[in-house]
Formats: sequence, structure tokens, C-alpha cells
Amino acid sequence: MKTLYTHATIYRDGRFQPGTLAVSDGRIVADAEPAPGDRVVDLSGRYIVPGLVDVHVHLREPGFTYKETIASGTAAAARGGYTTVCAMPNLNPAPDAPETLRVELDAIRRDARVRVLPYGCITRGQRGCGETVDFEALAPDVVAFSDDGRGVQSGELMEEAMRGAARVGRPIVAHCEVDELLRGGYIHDGDYCREHGHRGICSESEWRQVERDIALAEKTGCQYHVCHVSTKESVELVRRAKARGLKVSCETAPHYLLLTDADLQEEGRFKMNPPIRSAEDRAALVAGIQDGTIEVVATDHAPHSAEEKSRGLAGSAMGIVGLECAFGLLYEYLVVPGTISLERLVELMSVNPRRIFALGGGLEPGCAADFTVLDLDTRYTVDPATFRSAGRATPFEGWPVRGRAVLTVVGGETVYEC
Repeated sequence: MKTLYTHATIYRDGRFQPGTLAVSDGRIVADAEPAPGDRVVDLSGRYIVPGLVDVHVHLREPGFTYKETIASGTAAAARGGYTTVCAMPNLNPAPDAPETLRVELDAIRRDARVRVLPYGCITRGQRGCGETVDFEALAPDVVAFSDDGRGVQSGELMEEAMRGAARVGRPIVAHCEVDELLRGGYIHDGDYCREHGHRGICSESEWRQVERDIALAEKTGCQYHVCHVSTKESVELVRRAKARGLKVSCETAPHYLLLTDADLQEEGRFKMNPPIRSAEDRAALVAGIQDGTIEVVATDHAPHSAEEKSRGLAGSAMGIVGLECAFGLLYEYLVVPGTISLERLVELMSVNPRRIFALGGGLEPGCAADFTVLDLDTRYTVDPATFRSAGRATPFEGWPVRGRAVLTVVGGETVYEC
């Protein structure tokens, strides 16, 4: 018995074409001819894409379940069209050894609505200093290694980490931040910062560590991926590294592509790390997704409690949520105006993260039936009150958008339907 998704517009071989997607026993199958007993779902021309992948989310469990849980975070992911998310290690206990990772894995097995792939820490306690983890012990159960939220401050320690990760065939995924350049800053060191009496975070605090790490990746042969790139200098450094054939990639996030520091308001929902930067930085990021320098858009979904986000720009916790509005925002404000094509957006949100992180999947026969059905005509307004995430802080509250996931399928099972 099969399920046939008929009258669909299907992403295959880098382009969209009309057809039928057939699923049996949790996998895509070649036989799209109906047989007695088959279930038929008429999609009326809606678009089927390989399930969206977010390589940068914070699910907060274990340790911070008042912010988010595996259950609520993956429900949000399913609603946003994501079939796979990679969970950052900002947890308690931090996943820096098999026994601490097991706590997270147990919660994932129990409560996850979509596929959740955890990161292992780079350093013990995810402190960005001290000693590195046992890469061999963690590698079988993690997608990559990261200390996201903290930059690894010592070049010698990062070189050791890259050699360890290279031995086990896993990427280093780096939050790049030079602590000594932060100087108490919390928003971009630009016009808004100076005009409103805030403390700024300079661009060099990001790109200086990107520069160091690219040199180390070349030296060690490690696969290296830069988290949430926000500056024009970082984009250019990655562009040059890729031109030299290094195993270097990077991601950015919707808020860096759609906002600048001129859009800031005195509210915690505009505070994240790295911060929203200048119009010049934004233009460089858009150019980066256009020319392929930036291969991934991730949300950096980082929920906090309402109280933690209620203290304005100076006092609020760093981080916003994004899983449930990312596709609609990027479709409305990048695809519809012609800045990028829909095919490029699918590459950024699904195809490229699967390739870079060796996740497999797609819409070819034999692949797991992980896919997303998109309605590109639906118009709505970003409303945090409707979010399934426990987090509500987004700078996009009230923005009109179009395009949303109406069906999310993981392993042939419907995990979200609108």
C-alpha cells in the first residue's frame, strides 16, 4: 500500500516539475501508479521540497526547559516545514562526554517530532577554553562539534580540536567571537548604538576569529563551518577560502538578511548574538547567498522566557526564535522581489545543509520520506501568539508574509498539517 501525493510541483534535479510523489514504508518509491488500497492526497499544484534542515537550533533540553523543550521546539520545527534540526550544545549537562550526551539523546528519543541531530561540544563544559572533548567517544552520536555561544579563544586549542574532529570525520562548527574585543557590547557598534548610548560589538570580534580559523582549517584539513555570519569581512574571508578549495562553509540567518541596525528598537526581541549589523553588512550577506559563498540559511532559533526578553536591549538575554516564520519571511522578502530564486532558497534551506553535513535525503526513490509541502499563495502576518515554540521573541512580529508549510512528513508520517 502506497500514499500518492498527486498534482504536485516537485523539486527534483535542481528544478521544479509537475508530478506525483509516491511513498511506501517510510520511503520514496518509484512506482507512482495507483493500485487498489493506495491512499491519494491531491496537492492541487502545491510545491514539494526535500524536508527543510536547520543546522543551528537551541532546544534547551536538558537544563533549561523553562525556555523550550524537545517537544515544543520540534513541534515548532514541524510547523515551520523542518524535518531535521541540529541541536546546539548550550545545555546542562553540556554534551561533552557520552554520559552527558546520553541525557539529551534520551529526551530526543522520547519527545522529538522531527529528526534531531545533536552537536557535541568542542571543549569540556562548552567553555571555549581548557581542554578538548574526546572526539572519538562522541563522534558516533553527534553531527558535528561546536561550542556555539562561545568562541574558542586559544588558537592552539582550536588547532587541537580541528585535528581531533578531522580524525573522526566530523566538522567543526564555530561561533566566532574574540572575547577581548567585546568590551561589554551587546548591539552592533554602529550609528544606532552611538546615537542611543549603548555599548557596541565591533565587527572585528567576529571576522578576526573567522580569519584565524580558516588558516587553521587549511593547516589541519578539517572541515570547517562558520555559524551565523553577520559581517561583510566574514563573507569575504569565506569567499576567498572557498576559491582556494578549502573545506570551508558558512551560514547566515534571516534576521541578518532582512534587517539592519537602523531597524533596532528598544526591545529585547531585537537582541541576538551576533547582533544585527549595518546596511553594508546586510548587502554583503545578500550578495553572499546570491553567489554561493553563503550556502546555508539557519535560524539560530534561541528561545528565552518572556521575563528574560523583557529587559530592553541592554538587559535582555541574547537570542530570538525563528523556526516558524523563516520560510515565509525569506520567500516574501527575497524570492518574491527576485533577489534570489525559489530554487536557490530550497538549496539554502534544504539541499546544501544536507550535503555539507552529510545528512543524505532528497526526493529520489529509496530516500527516507522526509519532505515539506509548501503553499506559496497563503498570506498571513507573523504572530508570536500562535507559535508552538515556548519562545515568543522575534523582531518580525507583525510583518506580512506569504508562503508556508502546509504539510510536514518525516519517515512517511505526517508530523504537521495545516
